[in-house]
Amino acid sequence: MSVASKANETVRHVARGVLMGAADVVPGVSGGTVALLLGIYTRLIDTVRAGAGVLGSLLRGKWSETGDRLRSFDWWFAAPLVAGIVVAVAALASVIDELLVDEPEAMAGLFFGLVAASVVMAWNLVDKPSAGLAVTALAVGGLFFWLLGLQSAPVADQTEIALFGSGIVAVCAMLLPGISGSFILLMMGVYPAAIAAVDDWVWGDLAALAAGAALGLALFSNVIGSVLNRWPDPTLAVMVGLLLGSLRVLWPWPAGVGVISRHAEEAIDGTGLGWAPAADLWLPALLAVAAASLVLVLAAMAAGQGGSARSKRDP
Repeated sequence: MSVASKANETVRHVARGVLMGAADVVPGVSGGTVALLLGIYTRLIDTVRAGAGVLGSLLRGKWSETGDRLRSFDWWFAAPLVAGIVVAVAALASVIDELLVDEPEAMAGLFFGLVAASVVMAWNLVDKPSAGLAVTALAVGGLFFWLLGLQSAPVADQTEIALFGSGIVAVCAMLLPGISGSFILLMMGVYPAAIAAVDDWVWGDLAALAAGAALGLALFSNVIGSVLNRWPDPTLAVMVGLLLGSLRVLWPWPAGVGVISRHAEEAIDGTGLGWAPAADLWLPALLAVAAASLVLVLAAMAAGQGGSARSKRDP
């Protein structure tokens, strides 16, 4: 590959990372969804697995093996992708946070449209659609929809062991399309403790969360990578179901994209379902239609330039 080609590919990976990071900032939206739609999901999982292999060799003291793994690691993909994610989180976190507070229903409508179109796009990635796969997607979607309706009050006095376990579970949501790790923390009642650990630099709690996240990435990336390689279409059908179920979190009414509380005495809400007065209906609905249309039009343009979305699993 020429220098110019590598430079262009690097810019594309940075842009993909920005989109993934922007998605991860939003409660209820997963960076895994963006990776799936951009056609880099399998490569992302393989890269995470390779990174886990490097860490495993290092921890076992196998220095020669660690060096070999580092040299074969896909740095041209991982480094710009991570850079884009970091840039997006740093630049957009406060902006999106303010919009979620000031315009929760409108923002929910926008993200609802994006994820609804993502369901169509993800289904198009299935090589051999069938009634059985459709039933699987609907069943998983229904179960996930129900699970997201469960609420949990924040738990006071979180232990490091509890935070470690929460990190394992939450990081899995980063890899799976459908829902973000922040909302998993909310459902588990750990979100206030995690936010406090970041805001107050509680090093013990941060270390527990980070260790859990690292272990979750190492274990889960291997599992999902193996399953995706062996049963690609059923795995994609399950992912479509997760996307369907996650629409509950993004339903604009009555509270927009969830009510995210940092106060230990407040229970989590935001997965209730309601309907808006006619005067408040048009803006979220308009944004949902516009967002979904944009995704589908861009997908159609990409298909016209280089084949169907199915061919984009790993560009």
